[in-house]
This record gives sequence, structure tokens and C-alpha cells, in this order.
Amino acid sequence: MLVNGVHVYEPDDEDEGPMTPTRRNLLGAALGGVAAAAVGSPALAAPAASWQLKWSPSARTNGLGAFETLEDDRADSHPAASPHIFATGDNWRFNMHTVDRDTSTDRQRHEVTGLRNGSGSNYLKWTEGQTWRVTYSMYIPSSLKATTTFTHIMQMKQPGAGSSPIVVQSLRRVNGVQTIELKLFESDILVGRTNLEPLHNKWIDVDFQIKVGNGSAGSVRWILKNGSTTVVDASRTGVDTFLADRVRPKWGIYRSLGDTSGSLQDCYLLLSNMRGYQLV
Repeated sequence: MLVNGVHVYEPDDEDEGPMTPTRRNLLGAALGGVAAAAVGSPALAAPAASWQLKWSPSARTNGLGAFETLEDDRADSHPAASPHIFATGDNWRFNMHTVDRDTSTDRQRHEVTGLRNGSGSNYLKWTEGQTWRVTYSMYIPSSLKATTTFTHIMQMKQPGAGSSPIVVQSLRRVNGVQTIELKLFESDILVGRTNLEPLHNKWIDVDFQIKVGNGSAGSVRWILKNGSTTVVDASRTGVDTFLADRVRPKWGIYRSLGDTSGSLQDCYLLLSNMRGYQLV
């Protein structure tokens, strides 16, 4: 007789010979295994979730092909300076001039969107219930100043026209002080904020994480590092990070012309070492 894959003796197995001590031990072991299976052995623990690299473009190799779409002077307001967005060496560069205008003429916009892998529709889609992370290095020159109205340098949005941002990383003047901050846009929830001027004219590292969730099912975490020093590590849970369809990140310079501090001038932004991860 086979029990748990072990051939053991039973009375009808006359050709197998008598029940020897060895056979008796085998039978006990086999039946013990059956009993354990009957009451249920402990399930194997599921492997812990971990960050899986999904996007690692090179400015030098992939250029603007690293992104899903490009929004470079959509109103054709300053063709003499085109392109305003381009790859240079290992960096992506966004140039902004005071004469540049978006299709809404009270603002300026030069941005890229999405995380593309290859050609066609081969881009990453951040959908409800998923958790994503982007890391990159960013150089903000002193010419790119915080303003009294909005200056966004990263957004999380639903694709398509007419929807509000979900999350914004912005350069904002607060009581006259230049700051960099992260906010949940619709609920106006401040995730974190720190002084901008100490971060001007140097490479700083950004680590942004988002759980895409409707109502109170979402969360965000925002980390800024200046070299080996962590200047911000802030998070919010129980927040709304989903509108509809999917979430798509944007980077670049998107700013209002309504600033009253005299901070608008020709400027640029550099990004490098961009990576995208999914928690799986």
C-alpha cells in the first residue's frame, strides 16, 4: 500500500513479507504524515513585497523616448528657442523663458509625462491598488525661484485634459521664504516642506512613493536628500490619490505668470538618473 508516497505493509500484501520493525517504523512515519495533512500543516509564508525595477532610461541613449508624451511649447509661443526640452549628456534639460506661453496664456508649461519602455504604447500604467516609486536626481539653479503663485516641477495626474493634479511638488514662497514642498492638491494637504535656497545650484535626490487609492485608500511618501543628508522624509496615509483611469507622473516647469515677488526669469531644470519601481 502507498501512503504519502511510501509503500507500507498491510495484511493483503502477502508478497511483501511480514511486518518487520523497519516496516512498522515506515508505516508510523507515513500515517503520521497523513494525520498531519488531515489537521492541516502550517502554510508557507508568502514572500515579502519588494520594489521591482520597471523603468531605467538613459538620457544619453533613450533621449525623450524615455517618456510617454512631450509638452514642449504647446502654443508655439517661442519657436526660436525650440526645443525647450531635450537630452544633454546624461541629463534631461527643461528651458523656460519669460516670453514662453502655454495654451492658457496666464501660465507657462514645458513638461514630459509618463514612463515609456520601448516604442508605441509600451509605457507603464499606474492603476488603482498599485504602489509605485520614482527616484531621480534634480538640479535647481538659483534662476528657478519659488513664486507666490504656483510653480510645479512634478505632478501626478489623470491623463487627459481638464483634470486637476493629484499630487504636486512645487516651489512656493511662504511668508517671503523660498520653499520646496509636496502637497495633495485637491485636499490641500501639505506632506512636507523645506527651504529651497540651500538646495539651489546643486544636485539633490528625490524619492517619491505613491499607493494609488481612492477615497482614503491611498498614501504618499516624499524624501529629499542633499548629498548624504536627508532634508525631508515625510508621508501621508489615508489619502485620496486616484481620480479615474490611472495616475501618470509629469516633470518639468509649469508655472503661473501671476507671481508678485519678481521671481520670474529665464531659467532651467535638470533631471538625471531616473528610475521607476513597482511594489510587488
